[in-house]
Amino acid sequence: MTRLGMWGVFVALLVPFGIAAAPALTGTVVQSSVNVTAIVMFMIFVGATLGITYWASKRTRSASDFYTAGGGITGMQNGLAIAGDFMSAASFLGISGLVFATGYDGLIYSIGFLVGWPVIMFLMAEQIRNLGKFTFADVTSYRFGQTEIRTMAAVSSLVVVAFYLIAQMVGAGKLIQLLFGLEYWIAVVSVGLLMMTYVIFGGMTATTWVQIIKAVLLLSGATFMAGAALAVFNFSPEEMFRQAVEISPVGDAIMGPGSLVKDPVNAISLGLALMFGTAGLPHILMRFFTVPNAKEARKSVFYATGFIGYFYILTFIIGFAAIVLLSQNPQFFKPEALAADGSVIKDQLITGLSGGTNMVAINLAEAVGGNLFLGFISAVAFATILAVVAGLTLAGASAISHDLYANVIARGRSNETTEIRVSRIATLALGVLAIALGIAFESQNVAFMVGLAFAIAASANFPVLVASIFWSKMTTRGAMIGGFAGLFSAVGLTIVSKAVWGDVLGFTAVNAEGVAVPVGLIPLDNPAIISIPIAFFCIWLFSILDSSERSKIDRAAYAAQRIRCETGIGAEGAASH
Repeated sequence: MTRLGMWGVFVALLVPFGIAAAPALTGTVVQSSVNVTAIVMFMIFVGATLGITYWASKRTRSASDFYTAGGGITGMQNGLAIAGDFMSAASFLGISGLVFATGYDGLIYSIGFLVGWPVIMFLMAEQIRNLGKFTFADVTSYRFGQTEIRTMAAVSSLVVVAFYLIAQMVGAGKLIQLLFGLEYWIAVVSVGLLMMTYVIFGGMTATTWVQIIKAVLLLSGATFMAGAALAVFNFSPEEMFRQAVEISPVGDAIMGPGSLVKDPVNAISLGLALMFGTAGLPHILMRFFTVPNAKEARKSVFYATGFIGYFYILTFIIGFAAIVLLSQNPQFFKPEALAADGSVIKDQLITGLSGGTNMVAINLAEAVGGNLFLGFISAVAFATILAVVAGLTLAGASAISHDLYANVIARGRSNETTEIRVSRIATLALGVLAIALGIAFESQNVAFMVGLAFAIAASANFPVLVASIFWSKMTTRGAMIGGFAGLFSAVGLTIVSKAVWGDVLGFTAVNAEGVAVPVGLIPLDNPAIISIPIAFFCIWLFSILDSSERSKIDRAAYAAQRIRCETGIGAEGAASH
């Protein structure tokens, strides 16, 4: 990329912010006033990351450079990048808001997200790094039919990426509209343009360093916020919990489970989706190919688990501290939530918060650090979304260019230059699609999309990945049918759940009180407890029933695959063609 081109992109990205400032300042739109500090800090971040993208573009010459940064990322760096890829705005703002609203029970998401990492570290990291090259489909198709398995893996990856990306884009629009005073569509377009710039020109190298910078900023900001909040309680968690129990509308109930997910079956299903979905997310699995060897892959998961675990501890502190500290700051609440003397009405602590519970961390940042720290956290929240969507887009583009184009359409006959060109075109198309869908879904409840993304990853990707590595009798037919069965059952069961059937599509039923309430055709909100067993059962059944010539090749190739899994030495999927 030329120097002039880079500056052209930079200027183009600044234009939306200039356009947006005028209506916000004149008060002609219903949105927050422009947070100048936040925008300045965000501009510094954008300038730094675009500089990194320019540097990375000079180093991105081969397919390996584009997809995996040439395998030159260290375990420590990759651990930070994985953490940056995984710690989304939903984690930072959503989990702290859940803890604020439901107390101890808000940790179900933190624990569900976190426990997936030991599974990856001890069960999969080394094997994935030794078997794969660019994408997780390289692993699942190592000894199987390329066309069938890569098509299935690419389809499931693109579905996961699509739902995850839409949720991130809508979240970006709403968040930036509130924090920066920008129009919704401008926020979505800005995120889309920046994401496309990082991926198209810098590939995995630029994406990795954007994620590392974002992880350092987020961990630093959350550490300061939690530390400043704890300082109010003389660094005594017991005192913080004691005051939170006194102030909370539900009292002692915030220290016990059951307030967020009351049904044990739904709780187990959600936990399964979060745990095994983490081990099946394509943009996370792709990061194992950016390190030089299996040892660094294990090391990167070890570091990532530490960073992510520490981060979730911070969100727990932030959520509980906010119960006490925000209640002492009436300016963060709606007028109807305030008593005659200006204090916050106890029963309005949760429902009366301006901007809803997703703004808990942002409001606490202002309460403990003033406007300067508020600007920093706001900019970090935007940076968080940028890093996540860049990783998602690169994973989606890789599925199209490497798995579908290079190995299915061209059948291995394409050259690296053409493959990179296809990947960049795919990135552009995914970026435009993400912007369009982000704008189209503005008024929809997209919370179910993140849950669906994890459920699909847990139901379609994880079973095929694990069985392909550890089960010698698995065949191409079993993998393909099992993967698609997990994909379709996860999507279908989600559609007929209350989250979509009732809340989105509007189907209702009259309850005992005579009130019409949203309902689903099944009592589950998350389908993982059904869809994961369906996938494993179909893999088992159609593999053991398969007596084709292809199945004999699949089973015979397992011994060579195990050698490569354990040593990293062996033929590059020689049996799979």
